[in-house]
Amino acid sequence: MQFEILTTQRLRLRKLTPEVYKYVFENYSEIEIKEFFNLSSEAELVTEKEKYNKGISTYNRSFCYFQLIDHLTDNIIGSCGFHNWFAEHNRAEIGYKMTNDNYKQKGLMSEAAEAIIDYGFNTLKLHRIEALIGPDNVASLKLLKKMNFVQEGILREHYFENSKMDDSIIFGLLRYEWRQFEINKVLH
Repeated sequence: MQFEILTTQRLRLRKLTPEVYKYVFENYSEIEIKEFFNLSSEAELVTEKEKYNKGISTYNRSFCYFQLIDHLTDNIIGSCGFHNWFAEHNRAEIGYKMTNDNYKQKGLMSEAAEAIIDYGFNTLKLHRIEALIGPDNVASLKLLKKMNFVQEGILREHYFENSKMDDSIIFGLLRYEWRQFEINKVLH
């Protein structure tokens, strides 16, 4: 199977879609699946299988995720992409995670997110990209502001984490706002 790859200065971004999941789970051994998804334990493999078996997309929403691969080492260091993609409404929710602590605070997620956001607006033809962030997630809040997202509100007691309900701050970015951000970046 050919995988769509985006490249940035320091990363290769390998696209994962429902079709890729189907291919991998139907054609790879468990060892190959663990390697492909950078899973470090049997528990992570079980979780990934469960997501696949329960259906990771539905009739009205899908996902488009990218693995972040270090150019120099070929290590998978994280992921970034759209995990709630509503194609008929031209909107998606972005999510990202750096799985290797050695790569944090080096600007790599900003580099990846910029490429993914651009892909969302220009290739997927999204009109809107949303992000839901915990109020204590300082790194994500900083990243979204850097990418020109606008804070739109707070969803009270929206998600369960660390044995308690917590709020989500909702951010949005519209296609024309992204274009203006790109223009301003070139001008400065």
